[in-house]
Amino acid sequence: VQLQASGGGLVRAGGSLTLSCTTSYGSISDLGTMGWFRQAPGRQRELVAVIPRRVVTNYADSVKGRFTISRDSAKNTLDLQMTNLKPEDTGVYYCNAIKGSTIYWGQGTQVTVSS
Repeated sequence: VQLQASGGGLVRAGGSLTLSCTTSYGSISDLGTMGWFRQAPGRQRELVAVIPRRVVTNYADSVKGRFTISRDSAKNTLDLQMTNLKPEDTGVYYCNAIKGSTIYWGQGTQVTVSS
């Protein structure tokens, strides 16, 4: 399973971005739990949002109410809609997916939020 994140960029505080994660796997709906993580310079990678297959989504407290994770069956992507972005949201964003007992990671996409 190959994953590729895209959609990052430079945005001012208060702005919005939508990240997408594409996969080489047949249908993104058939993958297990998927999620978005981020890593800021000098910090550990942290969970941003996760979307299991059959239960409600979960978000880091720092992004609740601003970010929305979803699977788009039509585009076959995992999306992360980010609104009201803050400088502390800056980092490299990675998508991942669980299939069986294996966790797959995609290459990251840089998000930079200027104040």
